[in-house]
Amino acid sequence: MSAELDRSAPVKRRRLIVLLPLAVFLALAALFLYRLGAGDPSNLPSVLIGRPVPNTPLPPVEGLVRDGTPVPGIAAADFKGAVSLVNVWASWCVPCHDEAPLLMKLADDKRIRILGINYKDRPDNARRFIGRYGNPFAAVGADVNGRAAIDWGVYGVPETFVVGRDGRIAYKLIGPITAENIQSTLKPQFEKALAAGQPSPAR
Repeated sequence: MSAELDRSAPVKRRRLIVLLPLAVFLALAALFLYRLGAGDPSNLPSVLIGRPVPNTPLPPVEGLVRDGTPVPGIAAADFKGAVSLVNVWASWCVPCHDEAPLLMKLADDKRIRILGINYKDRPDNARRFIGRYGNPFAAVGADVNGRAAIDWGVYGVPETFVVGRDGRIAYKLIGPITAENIQSTLKPQFEKALAAGQPSPAR
């Protein structure tokens, strides 16, 4: 009896060794599917909320003009004193094409400045993109190597930030701007940022 037990023990050990990687793989696959189905990436928190915008100056997109004037790049000082919407975009980004007309509509609200970070794009492609959809941006910085996107905590394009008059990031939207989230999220965030720091009405 003891000899049979001695022989069966190594067999059981070998089965466990073979099954262990499979069990680990299945557990990881289950976790991935859960996150994929249940997790909305637009709800991921940003550690930059409430912090000053990154001090990552960006040069202008070469040859980009608006109303005959070269469109400037972006510096941290540009955010002081105005509520800004910062859109991270690229000509090769499919959802960016969908949200471009919505950005043009948002640009009608003169209470906010819309700035763009052109991510890992070629200047000629960026110019064609703007030529096709129009230019909602007061300034566009060229993030050729993606360094600025890292500093801004960007997960992927497109992403959009609301920045308050104090130059601090107030809100981050992951994913494309849509007609729905303009009404449900972005406009309330604009209004909140616009109201912040305003003097209280006299009584």
